[in-house]
Amino acid sequence: MSGTAGGTGGPSAASDGPRDSGARADCTIDADGRITFRLPSAPATRPHPRLVLRLRPGKGRPEADSRSLDLEAGGPGGHLCALLEPHPALGEGRWDAYLVPGPDAEPQRLRPGLRDLRALVDGHLRDRTSPVAVRVPYATRDGFLALRTWLRTVHAEAGAVDVTDRAITVAVRLHGAALGADALVHLRLRGTGTVRTLRPRADDDGRGFSFTTGTDEAADVGGGADQVWDVFVRPTADAAPVRVARLLDDVADRKHVHVYPAIRTGGLTLRPYYTVDNDLSIAVSRES
Repeated sequence: MSGTAGGTGGPSAASDGPRDSGARADCTIDADGRITFRLPSAPATRPHPRLVLRLRPGKGRPEADSRSLDLEAGGPGGHLCALLEPHPALGEGRWDAYLVPGPDAEPQRLRPGLRDLRALVDGHLRDRTSPVAVRVPYATRDGFLALRTWLRTVHAEAGAVDVTDRAITVAVRLHGAALGADALVHLRLRGTGTVRTLRPRADDDGRGFSFTTGTDEAADVGGGADQVWDVFVRPTADAAPVRVARLLDDVADRKHVHVYPAIRTGGLTLRPYYTVDNDLSIAVSRES
């Protein structure tokens, strides 16, 4: 069970947006992604209060989608409860949570109370069908309640990442697709068209696989600047590359949570890491 507000969540919406409601919303999520929101001390509201989830707009784009949920009295003390069903799935991004006290009221930001995410902890152990929809409640850096969501036709879930003194070995499992005999792992040099390919070692069920890389594949291709290789898998020769990421648990922002050691050999330093989108990449730098 996660704690109250003030965690190390991702960025929040602009500070000059809707005002703080002062209310805290507890939330519980089940294995299917169904979320129950509960305001344990219901603020003064008018008839027909709502909890609204608003997709944070991308940079330079107008405000995007929203989802409105009825808040109904339930449980001891007149708590207000709202239910977010698994379907229809939320679009990928960050959704900020608001209280709308009545039909003509302005939306007000909600603070997180208790976040019960226990059903997500072993989510990587369950196979998913396409599309793969993920939603994780979290506390933003400035202490508001939000959801981090992903929606992928096919997903490649990174598992164990083993770093030795010479190589990086990654276990991966496909969701929404199966691995063909012609499958390849692609290391794509960010900002270029350069791609290195590796043969995955497939598990018997055709869903799980692993691959190993080191300085031979990820060494820089010219210049002394630091470089990054993004990791993809192409399940079959005619399939689109799928980004390898770690999404199927209770961690909304992984970059500073899972930190791996580096390989240092031949004047190079290689370190696997998760990006701000929880995608797996390998950073390469040349030692001075």
